[in-house]
Amino acid sequence: MNENGKLASVQPWTEPLLPALIDFRRELHRNPELSFAEHQSTARILEALRAAGLEPVAMEHTGAFVDVGAGPIRLGLRADIDALPVVEETGLDFASMTDGVAHACGHDIHTTVMLGVALALQRMDEAGALHGKIRVIFQPAEEKLPGGALAVIEQGILDEVPRVLALHCDPRIDVGKIGTRIGAITSASDTIRIEVNGRGGHTSRPHLTEDIVFAMSQIATQVPAVLGRKLDVRSAVSVVWGQIHAGSAPNAIPATGYLAGTMRCLDGEVWYAAGELLDATVRQVAAPYGVEIKMQHTRGVPPVINAPSETALIEDAARREFGAASIELTPQSMGGEDFAWMTQKVPGAMLRLGTRTPGGKTFDLHRGDYNPDERCIGTGVRLMTSAAVQAIDEALAN
Repeated sequence: MNENGKLASVQPWTEPLLPALIDFRRELHRNPELSFAEHQSTARILEALRAAGLEPVAMEHTGAFVDVGAGPIRLGLRADIDALPVVEETGLDFASMTDGVAHACGHDIHTTVMLGVALALQRMDEAGALHGKIRVIFQPAEEKLPGGALAVIEQGILDEVPRVLALHCDPRIDVGKIGTRIGAITSASDTIRIEVNGRGGHTSRPHLTEDIVFAMSQIATQVPAVLGRKLDVRSAVSVVWGQIHAGSAPNAIPATGYLAGTMRCLDGEVWYAAGELLDATVRQVAAPYGVEIKMQHTRGVPPVINAPSETALIEDAARREFGAASIELTPQSMGGEDFAWMTQKVPGAMLRLGTRTPGGKTFDLHRGDYNPDERCIGTGVRLMTSAAVQAIDEALAN
């Protein structure tokens, strides 16, 4: 508290950590690891926490968590630690050294921010300035549906956590600013894989075949159209194909092929209904062509629902640390995020952390050239540390 009885800025606790955090982020970026294979990343996190005098706990397989402070847990903070199967194209001198794997979604930033929060809170605790306990969670496998957040829940790591916050890099928002919204901030997301089999043959005699290429084309175009007519348009159900493969010659109808894509939905309730309708629709569209359908529909994640009180916690911290102009209303994303499982268990909120250099290039996530402005680390550490302190004070006041 300052002399006016208001929460003081946490900048004096976070600012000295930034050079070491930048180094940590770059080392993590050089050595990305895929979902549930984040062994080196977990080891680096554990080492950094132990070096600060903390006692982190390794999760089963990969991932970790650490408690800072004493007493009941007042808030959980979550970072995701996995990378993507993407070729890095940034040209940075600390670019990925692992072929075909890169931190193209900013999880190295998320991890570094939450490490910084844990270290800042530890410094405060050692100085007698922290009056409660915060749990910081370094979660594996956000990129692998249905997500490593389920492992966090199954291992009981959220059992004593009353509320939870997370952040996600946003290359559309300038560094130094954040995006928030109450309610759904992400969408439900499923993965669809469809294998189509039939009797192939010569393209001059399609009537003697079960033309899987034509059947696949009908699935690709008609299934999204049918769902758009059978579900409430306000739920924005979107089926988009990322892979369609069949055949090897222009004059031969192949005997097998496959499609793969995603189904996304803004509304959680409609998502459940859409899942059942999708499977039936694919088979109905394919039925006239006599092909065999083998469908793998992986139910993914529901939307992340930002609770009002947790969103207010984030916004209060942002105003205190950076001023009201640092907060933007962010639109609901069509992207999926397994933090949704945590917000179904306890009240929570996710913020969008601005990573764009003002006046600079707007990147996109999941691309090999994504290059966030590293100043966002300082913003994230300071904001989340401030939110953690406020969560403790709110709990003590109630």
